[in-house]
Amino acid sequence: MSTQTQNKTIQNEETPRKAAPRKETLRHPWQLVAQREISTKLRDKTFIGSTAFMLIIVMAAVIIPALIAGNNSPDKIAVLNDAGAKVVQTADAIKGGDSYEVTRATDSAAAERMVVDGDAKAALLPGDNGYVVLGDDRVDTDLQNSLREAAVNLGMEQNAAQAGLTPEQLRANTQVQERLLNPGPLPEIVADFVNIGLALVFYMTALGFGMMIAQSVVQEKESRVVEILAAAVPIRALLWGKVIGNTVLALSQIVVIAAASLIGLLATDQADILEVIAPVAGWFVVFFVLGFVALAGLWAVAGSLATRQEDLGSTTLPGQMILMVPFFFAVFAGAEAKTVASFIPIASSMAMPGRMLTEDVPLWQPLLAILILLVATVLIVRLGARLYERTLLQTGRRLGYREAIAIKAS
Repeated sequence: MSTQTQNKTIQNEETPRKAAPRKETLRHPWQLVAQREISTKLRDKTFIGSTAFMLIIVMAAVIIPALIAGNNSPDKIAVLNDAGAKVVQTADAIKGGDSYEVTRATDSAAAERMVVDGDAKAALLPGDNGYVVLGDDRVDTDLQNSLREAAVNLGMEQNAAQAGLTPEQLRANTQVQERLLNPGPLPEIVADFVNIGLALVFYMTALGFGMMIAQSVVQEKESRVVEILAAAVPIRALLWGKVIGNTVLALSQIVVIAAASLIGLLATDQADILEVIAPVAGWFVVFFVLGFVALAGLWAVAGSLATRQEDLGSTTLPGQMILMVPFFFAVFAGAEAKTVASFIPIASSMAMPGRMLTEDVPLWQPLLAILILLVATVLIVRLGARLYERTLLQTGRRLGYREAIAIKAS
């Protein structure tokens, strides 16, 4: 061995070896899992397509009815003289305007032809003791009542003038006013529509994202990726990452849908509805987040119990029932049943915001419902985390919920 070789060998032995760089422990490993969930979904064509489809449905539900209502031209009513025209104009004023339009006919035969040909909705012709409303195959009840009310009012005013009375004297002590014992903040039809819409948004979002969570867990188990992830990240961090990541995505989707609804309402001059919906929307977000987090933990457990995609039909059934039953209560149940459902966890996420739109709900009720839902969410998530830890690495066959509960923690 040469002198140079010996010197190099001595130098190598004397030089201390540098320690291999140690992998830094992740401070918040769930953040990486959440980022992975979000980035994966944002690249998923199915997720993007479903979001676009929901946007189209929401925009159509907001804009189309307004356009249809706006495109309804006034019904043309054929008349023969100024007296008939005044009755039609009075009926239009009673309806609030833009409901009826006067069209002149030269005689009764011409008025009949206009009705038969569809040039006029109806004709108002002089009768033996007032007027005759002429229709083709039928006369709209609302139209007939409006013309009758207008004719009666005008006739009474004329008769009062002949008797030396003013219209005010004639109508003295005859006004009937309306007073509601439990007035709703919105008209009944609008409130019911928004109530169904809020419940449907929660139901569809929780169901859609829930199935995606369960499918994601099963795919990781089938591909054995979960074993690699579990070796690098605590299993509970995997669960929290999935729950938080999908909650962020779901809430973002709700915000996008709300923005689309806002644009639709403003574009169709329905901004007055926002004054009532906006405060309730804030409550809905709180109920939505708490209810979704609780359900997300259960959906993840449903995925961990399965070993293949075909198993999800049975493992996700409890989650589907937990969503379906409260949805029907929130939409179709009576007032008493809705009141009870608005305090039951998960059901309250759909029932309470709807009640706040249709009823004068005291402040303590939504606060109490949120407190109950918060406690239930904590308990459900803790139970879900335990089951998730015990079943995530179980492969070979599908597990049942009772069996999962009986498995001892390792």
